[in-house]
Amino acid sequence: MTVLSPVTFLAVWTGIIAVGLCLGRVLWAFLWIGARAVWRGLGPWQPGRTDQRVPLVAAGAEPAHLGYYWRQLWVDAWTAGRYGMQVVWTAFRDPWLHRIVRNLFRGRHPSGRRGRAPINRFGYVVLVAPGTFVGALLGAVLATVLLAVSLLYFGLLVGLVWLGCATAVPVLRAVERGWALTRGIRVKCPYPGCYRPVPLAVHRCSGCQKPHKSLRPGRHGVLGHGCVCGHRLPTTRLAGRGKLTALCPHCDRVLPETVGTIRVVHAPLVGGTSSGKTMLMAAMVEGLHAWARHGDLSVEYASADDRRTFNDLNQELNSTGWAHATTGGQPRALMLTVARGRRRRLLYLYDPMGESVSDAERVRAQKYLEHTDGVVLVADVLADLKVRGRLGTEDAERAGAARPSTQGPWETYQRLTGELNALTGRRRGRLSVATVVTKRDVLDRLVTLPVPGARVDTWLEEIGLGGLVRAIGHDFKEARYWAVSAHAATGTGPLESEQRRAAEPVLWLLAASGLKTPALSAPRAEPEKRYSPA
Repeated sequence: MTVLSPVTFLAVWTGIIAVGLCLGRVLWAFLWIGARAVWRGLGPWQPGRTDQRVPLVAAGAEPAHLGYYWRQLWVDAWTAGRYGMQVVWTAFRDPWLHRIVRNLFRGRHPSGRRGRAPINRFGYVVLVAPGTFVGALLGAVLATVLLAVSLLYFGLLVGLVWLGCATAVPVLRAVERGWALTRGIRVKCPYPGCYRPVPLAVHRCSGCQKPHKSLRPGRHGVLGHGCVCGHRLPTTRLAGRGKLTALCPHCDRVLPETVGTIRVVHAPLVGGTSSGKTMLMAAMVEGLHAWARHGDLSVEYASADDRRTFNDLNQELNSTGWAHATTGGQPRALMLTVARGRRRRLLYLYDPMGESVSDAERVRAQKYLEHTDGVVLVADVLADLKVRGRLGTEDAERAGAARPSTQGPWETYQRLTGELNALTGRRRGRLSVATVVTKRDVLDRLVTLPVPGARVDTWLEEIGLGGLVRAIGHDFKEARYWAVSAHAATGTGPLESEQRRAAEPVLWLLAASGLKTPALSAPRAEPEKRYSPA
């Protein structure tokens, strides 16, 4: 049986003690410096300090940084974990391996000073140095293993965070899309030459005014996008995206503030040249404001441009009593926000040139008809040849002074419906048409024609336009008729009763979209006559 010598026994136990002491000290030291390195490696903690791991935004791309979850989360987690591992083994090499252990094997104190006696140098070299080396190595290995386990757990949490963000993107998009479909919100550009659908508007940054074409939950962020200028932009309507300036992605023109938040109702006024469309539109707007003064609804202009456009038209009517013929190609919609209680609608009123329905090709060019929710057919019966043939001499003179349209209502209707199926995708059978007979102030003074009563459709049949009434009833889902004097509803000293009557066709179309008002349920009285002398 081999008996260890006292020197060997002492060396073994001294080495074991050195390993234990070194392992306990090194393990916690390495864990601490490794965890601290991971924490510092997650990113710069000083505001304004650059981070080389964050990619720059390419020229021409979306002026926003990629969302942290999209890629930077994994980059930070990987680089921080790798940095923590490197720091542990760097600490093992220096100071432990290159300084402390090397000094011990040279017979020196760990700090580097020489031992005072040979026995001290012998103890450092034979007894302490091997144990310190083994303890430091085991400490580094154990610290690496424990740190790796912690990083795996951290990686699992990072994966869960990424999965939650990646799942939230389609969920938020679907919720917003479903909310828009449920409320019937389909945004269309109101500007001439465009009229195209706007599934997602371009939004300007409130700080640098840079356009963001994809401001919605996605790779640039879930609830917000970080603009290159530093501003945080909301990505959903509920978060306040509607407060930003919105542009049409096709023509780059400013959209109304309420775009994408409320349902749009498109109501084009279709009629021949000099049929009274522009004056009727002015009377409709005045009528909506008249109903608002009674507290039945609230009306606001969608933008400052809409207010300015109507004020210019109203000033022209006050000074001359007439509105000039509409010119300039395709029309820009006059936009109004009409609300009753919590129900709101964005009303698009189109006033195209009378020549736009003079032939099929021009009708096809009116692309806003693709989105129409209902048509306001402006009927100037004084332009119909059969009606004019029934007039006496004095009535013919009165009719001529009223500037009759160059195209009768039946011809206008035929050219409109001939192309409406193609433009609306065969939705014509689901549309409503509000037929408005204009120039009632003149019609009431004619002695050779009956006076329009409460049933305007019956009156149209009596004067020889029964074919128009039957065609409208056959081609459209629902039809209703009015006789209005736009001249009595506009200009100086207008009749409020006639203004409210002029707004009824628009309110009827709005009611079809779900915005019902008590205006249409009120009894319809005969219009108060305030006409100019013949």
